[in-house]
Amino acid sequence: AMAWRASAGTARADDPAAPKVAYHLSDVDKVAFVLGNIENHIAGEGGPQKVRIELVVHGPALVLFQKMKATPDVSRRLSGIAAAGVALAACGNTMKAQNVEVSDLLPGFVRVSEGGVVRLARLQAEGYAYLRP
Repeated sequence: AMAWRASAGTARADDPAAPKVAYHLSDVDKVAFVLGNIENHIAGEGGPQKVRIELVVHGPALVLFQKMKATPDVSRRLSGIAAAGVALAACGNTMKAQNVEVSDLLPGFVRVSEGGVVRLARLQAEGYAYLRP
């Protein structure tokens, strides 16, 4: 069980001093693991208001976030981290390759037209720690 409770009214951390973290997810077999890492990260920082997290998904992993293919567990957990203010970025190049639109993905995703790897590099330039579990 999560140590924090996500509520629809929870906004992402707006404190400039809050740690900023980018999670890089491309491997299908790491989807559940990374969602767990993010849940634990939020709890470890003391709640959603204490950390800014962006999950950047590209490559094969994006398939598991399609509404038609996502498991109930992935859907529930993604909804939880989105409610906690985690930004969800889907690589535009991968979306094109998989022939999916934002509307085909679970709620909360934003299309990153410049591509996932470019987005990750930009986040790092903005002071985000880079994690690829």
